[in-house]
Amino acid sequence: MVKHMDVPEETMQRMLAYLRELDCLWNEGKEKFSSQSLAKALHMNPAQIRKDFSYFGEFGTRGVGYATKQLIQELRAILNLDRTWRLALIGVGNIGSALLRNPELKRQGFEIVLAFDKDPRRIGNKIGPLTVEDVVNVKRRIREEKVQLAIIATPVECAQETADKLIQADIKGFLCFAPCHLSIPDEIRIVPIDIPMALGKLVYHMEV
Repeated sequence: MVKHMDVPEETMQRMLAYLRELDCLWNEGKEKFSSQSLAKALHMNPAQIRKDFSYFGEFGTRGVGYATKQLIQELRAILNLDRTWRLALIGVGNIGSALLRNPELKRQGFEIVLAFDKDPRRIGNKIGPLTVEDVVNVKRRIREEKVQLAIIATPVECAQETADKLIQADIKGFLCFAPCHLSIPDEIRIVPIDIPMALGKLVYHMEV
């Protein structure tokens, strides 16, 4: 199998889109599909899909197509989604609370096992199966629970301090909803989720 570092980042992003669409196809009862049908659903070129798949070997059969369930399993293995990732959530405001109540995260292999906040009004509250803990204990609790990833859903002014504590607790990757740049070591992976910026991209090309 090709190592991820040898595959273009754009290809890996598209693989996630393929996986999401294949999940939908499987839920609709479609056991097989073609690159043409997948391309049509995603508004893409079938040749691009076949090229992306070719980085990882041969999945389909010419003239027959692809087995949906088998390819879902293959893509999950390629994308490291064939396991459960344990996450810590820091910040249980509106966004954090919504994430804790989202069953799709666990279905896709992401389980939030710890939730933290610094607001005394939130500490001790139960959201689903979790009790919100005091963020002062974040480093100790992350190590105790062997958490691998973290979601930062704090206000901007707390984000860098939060990231620093998480790095000290050996967290290797973040999803960050705080709309700011974080200064982190090169070996730490971070995916920023900037909703206002995303909406800005949406309206740029709209005619009003």
